[in-house]
This record gives sequence, C-alpha cells and structure tokens, in this order.
Amino acid sequence: MPRAAKGPRLYLVAARRNAEGRIVTASRWVIRDGAKMLSTGCSESDVAGAHQALADYLRAAHRPARSQRGLDDISLADVLNIYATDHVAQHPDRHRIAQRLNRLLDWWGPKTLAQVTGATCRAYATHRGNAGGARRDLQDLSAAIGHHHREGYHREIVKVALPKRGEARDRWLSRSEVARLVWTMWRAREGSRADGKAGNTTEGRHTMHHLARFVLLAYSTASRPGAVLTASWEAAAGRSYIDLDKGVFYRLREGARETNKRQPPVRLPRSILAHLRRWRRLTNSESGFVVEWRGQPVSRVKVGFANAVKLAGLGEGVSPHTLRHSAVTHLMQQGVPTWEVAGFAGMGEAVLRRHYAHHHPDHMGAAVSAMGATQKRYRLA
Repeated sequence: MPRAAKGPRLYLVAARRNAEGRIVTASRWVIRDGAKMLSTGCSESDVAGAHQALADYLRAAHRPARSQRGLDDISLADVLNIYATDHVAQHPDRHRIAQRLNRLLDWWGPKTLAQVTGATCRAYATHRGNAGGARRDLQDLSAAIGHHHREGYHREIVKVALPKRGEARDRWLSRSEVARLVWTMWRAREGSRADGKAGNTTEGRHTMHHLARFVLLAYSTASRPGAVLTASWEAAAGRSYIDLDKGVFYRLREGARETNKRQPPVRLPRSILAHLRRWRRLTNSESGFVVEWRGQPVSRVKVGFANAVKLAGLGEGVSPHTLRHSAVTHLMQQGVPTWEVAGFAGMGEAVLRRHYAHHHPDHMGAAVSAMGATQKRYRLA
C-alpha cells in the first residue's frame, strides 16, 4: 500500500563546502512539495521567516474546499489551511501560530476529520514528546476544527482529546531575588558563564540590559511577557503603548481584540515611571520599542532569561511568567483588596481568589479567630 503524501513542508538544506572545507553555499530553508524544492529565501537561523513562507505558499498553492462534506472526505490539511486564512493571517502573533500550525500539518495533514480520535490525539502527544507543547498544539487543532464547524463545512461534532493540564507552579520570587536578577542582568557581559568556568565577566559588551528592562517593567506592572515585549513609546498598530505624560501602560496591542486574558490599562508606579522616562531620554534607535536589542524589537526572551536565572542562582522553575506571579503574590501579602489586585494584574477576581487567596493576611481570618476564641461554657443541670 503506497504511503500517504506528507504535503508541502519545510526542509533544511545543509551547507555546501569545497575541497578545502570552506562554505560555498550556506545552509537554507526550502519548501519541499513532492519532487519540487522551492526556495524560501531564509537562512538556517530565520526559522520564523521560513514558517511564514510555508504558510504563504500553502495559501497560494492550495485552495481548500469550502463545502459541506462527510468527515471521511475532509482532510485536516484543508481544515488547518482554512483556519490559517480566516483567522491567523490577521492575528498579531501570526508567526508563532504559523509555526504551530505547520507542525500540526506535518503530522495531521494527511489524515481526515474522521481520524481525530482520543487514540490519534494521544499518539500525537507521544510523537511531540512534550505534554505541555502537545496540549498547546492540540488546542490550535481544536480551534481550527471548531472554526470549520461554525462555518458550516461539516455538521458532526469532533472532539480533540487534550493531554492533562500540568500542575500549577507555585514558585515566586522574593523582592530581594527580583533585585538580584535585575542586578545580574545589568552586570552581565559577553562571555559570562553560569557554571563559573572560563568566561570574561569584566570586559566586553553588556548583553542583558534589555532583559533588565523587561524584568523591571513586567514585575512593576504585573504584566504578561507579550504586553511588555510589544510596549512602544508611541501608539502604533500591533503594539502596546506607554503614555509617559499620563503615566499609563496600555497593555492591549493597538488593533487587537480583547480575549479571556485581560489586558486593561494600568497606572505606572512611580519607581518604574522614573526608569521609563530615563530610558526614553537615552533611546537613540528608531524602533520605538521599550525592550530592544541592537535597535531591533525582541520577540522572545525565554533563552536569555533562563541564562540570567542560572547566573543569578535562582534555581529551577523560574520563567518570564514568574515575574507576574511574584508581583501578584506580593500585592496579596501586603493586604491590598482583591478587586484592586485583580484590576491591576488584569485577571478575574475569582481566578485571583482561587490561586492567590492563601497569600492574603485576611485569608480565613474570621474562621481562625472563631476557633481560637475562648468559648462560653455551660454547666449541665
């Protein structure tokens, strides 16, 4: 029985070297579609650009059928492509979503809607090798199938079985640990090593100043990493905006729609506002972003942040999201009313109470007082 075609996908062509070992042609990403090899124009390091080129190729070369059919006749490649065209193309995070959709296409593309079962979903999770990553990918698959159903292209209900949600992390940083992390980032230079071995820490250029800015703004406003990384000095499409005159951080990106992950405007505390005004005066680049590297915006800080955490000796379980978690925890520990903390952080008060109530000094206060009070005793006649 012939093997099902995988469909268009990315392929890394290795670098070519001459007889002396010198690189003649650098490694590059191409689109492999059957026997055809199409150039993306992207080098090996430009992974996001290669995924975007593949998404553009799929939209241009493949016109998915938009008509009601049976589940056995609907390919998941069509479902994912319709979702990418209708929804992802206008999304601010389209590059990252495109990477996930391409990963789904590579495994699910040859299959049909009828083959979406608990068994195939578990097989994908095993293939993915990471329960959290598989869950995020399958949420995209579920969204694509739901969009296909809402558009009337199929009538049956198709459920995607998601891996179990991971345990919530309770690791938060103390104020002194946040300060140590910022200080480590501010002093780190090219050649710094987390293992304490060879590495020049007193010479060379600073490599983590942009991360120090990220930490200060994320922690001081309890904001999500995405809002901080898109923060701009001027209001513009696809960017969050810091108004230094009013002292307000407009966290929802210009033109983006509100989602369950609320991002309301937040007043800037005086400490971070002073930093922001100084950074604005010192900014010479034209990018307009608060957090930038060599004059260019920063899309992700995961790797650099992890290196800084190791240098600061903060242990395991510390991620960029830990800054938001820590800020909310500190506000609760200081006894700030829950409705104010929820509004400041941009989360529902019910969610706040469920995950952070135990940090508040008044948590179960009435019950503890009642149990500890001296009770009136009665004599039996």
